Amino acid sequence: MAGLTGWHLLVLVLVILLLFGAAKLPALAKSMGQSARVFKGEMKAMKEDDGAVAQTTADTTGTPAPDNGAKPVVDSGSTNSNTTNP
Repeated sequence: MAGLTGWHLLVLVLVILLLFGAAKLPALAKSMGQSARVFKGEMKAMKEDDGAVAQTTADTTGTPAPDNGAKPVVDSGSTNSNTTNP
């Protein structure tokens, strides 16, 4: 980026105008702004989620969770065990 001069930037702007056309540039800028806003919001949500996970990890006392009496489901591997073969 250190070698860019005003002429380089002018040529770059002209190439962009030729590629996208003057009518499409405002829509392009709007969509890029919306994308950046969504990305920023997602990054903020991820940081908040990471903070919540770190907080819950710090709050645990090391005691196991209480057993609610549910038994684990065991799959026997057969689709229908009530049928008999003739």
